[in-house]
Amino acid sequence: MTRARRIATGCGATALALAAAPWVLPEFWLSLLLTCLLYVALASSWAMFSGATNYLSLATAAFFGIGAYVTAWGYGALGYAGAVLGGGLAAAAFAAAVGAAILHLRGAYFAVLTFGLGELVRHAITFAEKTWARTVGRVIADPPEAATVYLAVLALATVTVLACAAVRESRFGRALAGIGSDEERAETLGVPTRACKIAAFALAAFFAGALGAAMAVRWTYIEPASVFNPFIGFQTVLIAMVGGAQTLLGPIVSAVFFSGLTELLRLRFPYAYLMVLGALLVALVLYLPGGLASLGERLRSRLRRLRLADG
Repeated sequence: MTRARRIATGCGATALALAAAPWVLPEFWLSLLLTCLLYVALASSWAMFSGATNYLSLATAAFFGIGAYVTAWGYGALGYAGAVLGGGLAAAAFAAAVGAAILHLRGAYFAVLTFGLGELVRHAITFAEKTWARTVGRVIADPPEAATVYLAVLALATVTVLACAAVRESRFGRALAGIGSDEERAETLGVPTRACKIAAFALAAFFAGALGAAMAVRWTYIEPASVFNPFIGFQTVLIAMVGGAQTLLGPIVSAVFFSGLTELLRLRFPYAYLMVLGALLVALVLYLPGGLASLGERLRSRLRRLRLADG
């Protein structure tokens, strides 16, 4: 069995097992599992672009919020499935347009500009809502059942992981890795670096936008400050980096770990959990710069040294 087939089989089996959760888990555990799936998908889609190219994108909150507002504005006309698809397409189109303008930048310049996208879109939507709709928030009438939302996010998480695996194994993925390693060299070897970066940026944005559209109905009341929350973007980046953004499994394991840890800290230390979480993240970044995935490589290296010493 090829690696791609093993990944697809594993994702399919896991998705089938998790699909029963709405009917067997209490509401608290179902909510926690939904959060885990959300960040599995967000971190995996972020790593698809940023982990491969080493472009630090902070635009996840912008794409997520765009998707949420597609649901806020179009849920009645499009239905839930149509809003999820529309949210993904709107975020991807926005990312492609913006990416064409800013993907020649790197480092801090790119990071700051992508962070500013969330604030720019948030203020633009706030202005539009106040000017034309005479309101800031939107109430979604007749939202789908909690089980429907959960299954939609589960499906998106599964498709996101499969898409990440497919990209990593493709020529497109190797081109992105070449850009991350040495962009100028990749360009001299014939890689269309600009087109590849825009396509990957838009693909990552599609999943973030679709997830925003899928999750919007769970909150019922949607306002710019909640759906364009920078914490969503920062937590996505931290989860992917701590797990190991260059790996497929790292962001998945890290998303599950930090979703559970955040909930535990929030219950135990309601006023200080962000400080505790921040200290833990700093410690992990300092002592595990390659992410949790680097633990396996360290163990393998140590075992090889022990074998050589014994030999």
